[in-house]
Amino acid sequence: MKTVAEHPYVARARGVCGGEPVIRGTRVTVRIIAQNWRAGLSPEEIRAEYPHLNLAQVFDALSYAEDHPEEMDALIEQHHRAYEQGLAKSAKRPANGRR
Repeated sequence: MKTVAEHPYVARARGVCGGEPVIRGTRVTVRIIAQNWRAGLSPEEIRAEYPHLNLAQVFDALSYAEDHPEEMDALIEQHHRAYEQGLAKSAKRPANGRR
């Protein structure tokens, strides 16, 4: 049986980053931290990218992501699709931005 830890630095609130889990008191999503980790950045490198965070916050976000892998995979996929759709829409617009 898997034990799920409490995450004191992770919060979720309506109206903040679409309800995604974030580092408490910030708008930095756990998804972004997890994506950086999956891309090969160390916790120290992630912390350097977000200097207003401390290592405990980064490690707690990574712990949350590991405790909720299906949720993280779904959020990453959802944002990837939204990004791709945005690219497709912008490719259809004329260079001057008018239709």
